[in-house]
Amino acid sequence: MVTIGTFDGVHLGHQQVISRLNDFAHKHDGESVIFTFSPHPRLVTSPGEGNLRLLTTLEEKQALFAESGTDHLIVYPFTKEFSQLSYAEFVEEILVKKMQTHCLVVGYDHRFGKNREGGYTYLQQCAQRFGFEIEKLEPLLIDQSNVSSTRIREALDQGNTDLAKRLLGYRYTLHGHVVEGNRVGRQIGFPTANIEASDPNKLIPGYGVYAVEIIVAGSKYGGMLNIGTRPTFNRNADNRSIEVHIFDFTGNLYDKEVTLIFAGRIRTEQKFNSVSELTAQLVKDKVSALKILQE
Repeated sequence: MVTIGTFDGVHLGHQQVISRLNDFAHKHDGESVIFTFSPHPRLVTSPGEGNLRLLTTLEEKQALFAESGTDHLIVYPFTKEFSQLSYAEFVEEILVKKMQTHCLVVGYDHRFGKNREGGYTYLQQCAQRFGFEIEKLEPLLIDQSNVSSTRIREALDQGNTDLAKRLLGYRYTLHGHVVEGNRVGRQIGFPTANIEASDPNKLIPGYGVYAVEIIVAGSKYGGMLNIGTRPTFNRNADNRSIEVHIFDFTGNLYDKEVTLIFAGRIRTEQKFNSVSELTAQLVKDKVSALKILQE
């Protein structure tokens, strides 16, 4: 029993497909298999675009898949040659001959293969030809709209981490490491760690101030995070700066690996006329952040 896709975000719609896959495998005394790809297909088919923004890295997807109860995960190398396969060739050579697929479970918008020819109608023809079953799930609706990776990206671009959480089924997460900053924050009582995303294609939420949880060396802290502009170049998506102030933390964070978990947005990014105005606002932001984190 197999499902196929990039599964960016492993959101509630994906989770519904995976749950159905597991149920089907259990009912027919079979094994459930998730078939996905690395790198993301667009990095191979359109390498010059430079605008791919991922909700989940491969490592994050693997962790989410591990929680799903599926028996097997296949991460297939996506190459230029592989991208030229027709869907019929993919089905016959990989799904049928190599994996001996008995049932394929797909989402409502599944399309795959050269020129994205592998839609549901085409898959039905393949199923009849090669003798396996196929099941398509209807879209999962939240607020009368389909749950999709595109909708989640749009929510995060707008800083709406609450909606993103509702669609993902978990809080949005960003992994990175601490890099050298300009050390302005410590001069006003709010020292910050400057974060560079571990994956340059990872989506960074829209500009603003957020309440976050921070995991450093296995310990979890609360904090507030600012996403804004930075005049100098960095590897983060859209060259956005990511600066986090960690509550009740002492020690050197430079070059440490950190995980940021977005709990909620506090406000939009603002420009202040003086350091005293900025400091006063940061005091208010901390109160707001603590309230969100307690909730």
